[in-house]
Amino acid sequence: VQLQASGGGLVQPGGSLRLSCAASGFTLDYYGIAWFRQAPGQEREGVACISSKDGSTWFADSVKGRFAISRDNAKNTMYLQMNSLKSEDTAVYYCAADPKAESCGWYVYYGMDYWGKGTLVTVSS
Repeated sequence: VQLQASGGGLVQPGGSLRLSCAASGFTLDYYGIAWFRQAPGQEREGVACISSKDGSTWFADSVKGRFAISRDNAKNTMYLQMNSLKSEDTAVYYCAADPKAESCGWYVYYGMDYWGKGTLVTVSS
């Protein structure tokens, strides 16, 4: 079971970036999926999620209206589209997945079973 995140990099404020996370060893479409991030000196926080319990989505207040989470079942890959990026979005971003049918609130609070290695996003001019 593996999650491989990619797509991070340096982007100017106001720019866009799309993170990808390819799953192997399991079928992603039956799992709850989420993206988390951790900025330097800060705790990890949930960014976006799709619940496998009811298909609902959740976004952190700080990214609502700017970020979108999705998955491509045919490619067994999940995505995080990030628009209108701000310097405060700078962080290491992690993809995660969980087979338990729980709410996004549960995933964000308790964490998830499977994690990818992070990919660094730096927003700077």
